[in-house]
Amino acid sequence: MEIKFGLISADSHAAFARDDFTSRMSTKKWGDKIPQVVEFKKDGEVQDGWSLYGQKPGAPRGFQPTVCNCPALMGEPFPHWPKRWEDVPKMAYEPAERLKALDIDGVDAEVLFPNPPGGNYYQFKDAEYEFDTLVAYNDILADWTRVSDRFLPLISVPYLSPPDVIAREIERSVKNGHCGVNLAGKMPKGLPHIGDPYWYPVWDVCEQLGIPIHFHGSASIGVGDTAKVWKGYSTRQQHSASTSTSAVTPAQIVPQLIFTGVTERFPNLKVVFAEAGIGGLNYLISTCDHEWETHHLWTEGLTTRPSDIVHRQMYVNFWFEAEGIKLRHDIGIDNIMWESDFPHVAAYYPNSWESVERVLDGVPADERRKLLYENALRVYQIKATVAA
Repeated sequence: MEIKFGLISADSHAAFARDDFTSRMSTKKWGDKIPQVVEFKKDGEVQDGWSLYGQKPGAPRGFQPTVCNCPALMGEPFPHWPKRWEDVPKMAYEPAERLKALDIDGVDAEVLFPNPPGGNYYQFKDAEYEFDTLVAYNDILADWTRVSDRFLPLISVPYLSPPDVIAREIERSVKNGHCGVNLAGKMPKGLPHIGDPYWYPVWDVCEQLGIPIHFHGSASIGVGDTAKVWKGYSTRQQHSASTSTSAVTPAQIVPQLIFTGVTERFPNLKVVFAEAGIGGLNYLISTCDHEWETHHLWTEGLTTRPSDIVHRQMYVNFWFEAEGIKLRHDIGIDNIMWESDFPHVAAYYPNSWESVERVLDGVPADERRKLLYENALRVYQIKATVAA
């Protein structure tokens, strides 16, 4: 990879073409259960959306009624979302066109998280369907890497399959170009806790391959659900109330990984928190250290101070949070990466550099390089040359 702009997004979102899944999954086996774009009516208006497991958008347990989450590409009035497939910009789902968007925004590469129709399919309680759909999902994003090494996709895992099967899918996908794993912070109902030895084969393969695990936004934990749900919200107000609570996601997950002993057993396992900000991490570090000291947890086999674990193997992302950058040395200058959230509503596209300059005002050049691309190169094991 060539670094031309000096900026890597550690959190962007890949959209999907309408035939991505239907062209890869067996129609004979799955029929209309294959993820596909279908028409539905909302408030009397015909729209397009993704159907999963034969359920139309908006149906009970069906997927969200949007055909693509890409307001950053939709123009004015901002923000708005496409209602029909023909309105979806190709820059959202065609990798060759997406490269043009990266160049416009001055971004060298992007780590790719899910977009509709999502990256989790365990809710249908059909392990075979989940596995086949996720193999297709991972293969779709592997095709992006064949277009350009500027795309850094994350693996979605089949939770309902045994851990050794999950591990093999991770190995297969890494060989196909993936650079990490995207996970839910709360395992699906009926499966063991995230700290349970049941999941050790998953952590082991990630550690051996040197790829990070990721927890994005609320990470399916549903933090603050009772506060977020209110019938008086407008759609935009509800979204703001929902996403703002993602700041506490690391506080829900980091203690689980540390105090269950996962990070002691897997000291080289890299953990990334995307779209959760960075400012809250200092309280989390302090409170974990306080609990470790107060309860003398080193006497129970947890010999490493939690703050040392965080600095050793955990990473957080920023994009608008100028106040958090002031705390960068407490968090660790090597533990922070920039993200764009493109093409979602919070993205600054096509003016990401304006936000970068505002947030990093006064930050020395050597530190800027780490925050903007050097840390990402290291975390994702990217071989790169830097343009003059």
